[in-house]
Amino acid sequence: MRQVSLLILAVCVAYINATELTFELADNEKQCFYEDLEQGEKFDIDFQVIAGGNYDVDCFVTDPLNNVLYQERKKQYDSFSHTTAMKGVYKVCFSNEFSTFSHKTIYLDFRAGEERPLLPDMNRATSLTQMESACISVHEILKVVSDSQTWYRLREAQDRTRAEDLNVRVFYWSIGETIILFVVSIGQVLMLKSFFNEKKTKVATST
Repeated sequence: MRQVSLLILAVCVAYINATELTFELADNEKQCFYEDLEQGEKFDIDFQVIAGGNYDVDCFVTDPLNNVLYQERKKQYDSFSHTTAMKGVYKVCFSNEFSTFSHKTIYLDFRAGEERPLLPDMNRATSLTQMESACISVHEILKVVSDSQTWYRLREAQDRTRAEDLNVRVFYWSIGETIILFVVSIGQVLMLKSFFNEKKTKVATST
């Protein structure tokens, strides 16, 4: 039982250095994230605009010498992979400066480094035991589950934002219809009242 627990723990700690975050980006604003990487280290970036405006954002990545490694404008989502040529601080920036009134909600997944071997002697020439093979299978399944959960969280966040936006629009539309209904009702009452006043005036004049 203890061996199984240790294998499950190994599955949990075998991932590469990764950061997932969701943040707000106001209109006319730029926000950057910094990561200190070693030379020859691979990193991967996935981003997606969850809510706001036309679901687009500007994104660019620079190396320690401010050379542009990646630059895209008005993207809803994208992925980027790169192996560093030098040691230093790499910068990932998102810009909403082209938008004058809508803020954005952005999801960012940053992964750096190669995935560590699941087992210390996993690269040995001999075949894996049944327990080791099962551990690797569980590890691969967990990675798929993790990716699926991330995808479902993003879809849920997008759908929730759209539903809330639709709810606000319906609310204001209902208020507008109510106001128009009251105005029309009052107008009809005043119009009918004016007809009776005109008849009374004509009767009084005839008398």
